[in-house]
Amino acid sequence: MARPTKKTYEDFMAAYEEFTIDQGTDVALEIHLVDENGVVKNLCNHSVAAKLKKNYNSDSASTTNFTSIIASPCTSGIITLALTNSQTDSLKAGRYVFDAELSYLDSDSNTIVERVLEGRIQINPSVTR
Repeated sequence: MARPTKKTYEDFMAAYEEFTIDQGTDVALEIHLVDENGVVKNLCNHSVAAKLKKNYNSDSASTTNFTSIIASPCTSGIITLALTNSQTDSLKAGRYVFDAELSYLDSDSNTIVERVLEGRIQINPSVTR
């Protein structure tokens, strides 16, 4: 798998980022989350989900789900978003949009969703397939 890309983001609104991925490669994005004071975000009792689409209005059949995990220990504030070589190989070359969201249950059992990262991903074509 490709070496993870490390980024640090503050906890107040979704950060915007652009990435380039080569078709047919494994990719892992390691995201470090901190609050506005630079304190590492505690991700215990959170879950993370991230998706990739050709555009915001694409139907769900054309959505690619990242393997999204919260690193251990959950107090490290690190999430990893990964795509396999099979997933990136099946994507047509071009520009895509993505986002990553954290969710957790508050004290009233309401699901709270926070978008932590969004942006564009450029998929470069591969000659060797």
